[in-house]
Amino acid sequence: MATTTQTTRPVGELLREWRDRRRLSQLELSVRADISTRHLSFVETGRSTPSRDMLLHLAEQLELPLRERNHLLLAAGYAPVYAESALDSPHMTAVRTAVRQILTAHEPYPAIVIDRAWTMVEANASIGVLTESVRPDLLMPPVNVLRASLHPEGLASRIANLGEWRAHLLGRLRRQVAMTADPVLTELYEELSGYPCAEPEPEIELPGPGEVVVPLRVRHEGRELTFFSMVATFGTPADITVSELAIESFFPADEATATVLRARRS
Repeated sequence: MATTTQTTRPVGELLREWRDRRRLSQLELSVRADISTRHLSFVETGRSTPSRDMLLHLAEQLELPLRERNHLLLAAGYAPVYAESALDSPHMTAVRTAVRQILTAHEPYPAIVIDRAWTMVEANASIGVLTESVRPDLLMPPVNVLRASLHPEGLASRIANLGEWRAHLLGRLRRQVAMTADPVLTELYEELSGYPCAEPEPEIELPGPGEVVVPLRVRHEGRELTFFSMVATFGTPADITVSELAIESFFPADEATATVLRARRS
């Protein structure tokens, strides 16, 4: 079982910081957690030592990622309760099998598995339609899919609606940074934001005529392929690794794209 690095910050300070990040007052959080505002105030100022169950209860109300729940426990002197298992460990066999079944079943359409840092964990063969012109070093493991997508010598060079798609991806990453406070993701956001983009980037994702999702339009062999994506996560994770996995599946948004993808498989 891998453990999270010990933090030296007081647990009350961490709780207050997360409450502020969630834009909750002490009263609002105390109502959610069904505890007194006085008790919560004492916990945040260090005048009261919370029990392990109280910390987990507050973390649940704050919707903290499992990794951050372990941080809180360690800060209070408790052992972490959530394991962080290597994906290739024996007891993760069922997870690996489920992921591969989804990837295989999605053929001939592209699908990838990413971790919390947007590192590609696995992909099906059809992802090649999106990576075939990406600069080779961007595809050297560990592959960061956002970097490979938005780098000027990555997929970005073929994205017909780069401004729109870039704004969409950066918006997702920005929300993830706000949710997790992960410094690695913050650094990644700053890097990607600095990539050049000659197209306007909408501040708000407004659909075009007839659109129900934000499309990804990719130039391919003299034609334009149009995709939309769906993201799947594990519904009841009890392990940090599992909680941070996401499967992104790309579907053809029109019959012409579906025809091209089916032809590539045959």
